Amino acid sequence: MDMLVHRRHLLGLALALATVLSGCATPPLDSASGWTSGRLVLRVAATPERASQGMSAAFELRGSGQRGELRLLSPLGTRLAEARWGPGLAVLNSAQGDMQFDSLDELSQQALGEALPLAALPDWLAGRPWPEAPSTAVTGGFDQLGWRIDLARQAEGWIEARRASPPAVELRVRLEAPAP
Repeated sequence: MDMLVHRRHLLGLALALATVLSGCATPPLDSASGWTSGRLVLRVAATPERASQGMSAAFELRGSGQRGELRLLSPLGTRLAEARWGPGLAVLNSAQGDMQFDSLDELSQQALGEALPLAALPDWLAGRPWPEAPSTAVTGGFDQLGWRIDLARQAEGWIEARRASPPAVELRVRLEAPAP
């Protein structure tokens, strides 16, 4: 039963990864905004308090760190979770219902037990550092917010983000069409 709760929380986190929610309090995005889609694999290493966690899902993402939407989909295309964020508000919609948070960090902390830099994700998937935080260029990518963003296979649609500090987290993304 405890593992089921961890999986639901991980789903919520992945869902938080980028965002969408019909009918939440954040203003809708401009419908002309393009969607980035693909598949993601998220792994969180074990800690003394909990077992390792992992999940895989298809996703659709649009927007920026300021305002965006994320949908997580099952292999059959069923919507698993949706998130939408805007200034001062992040909303997560899943099978457990709607939950509102003051920020994306708070949303990811509650959903997974780890505050992940979800606001940076749209920029990272586009192959660039998030403009709101310092970054350092490294061979094949950049370091930002304690994460190494590996762009070595970006031309093939692959982006990887890893955080080594405990618990170690790995996010691997395969874009359907590489983001511009």
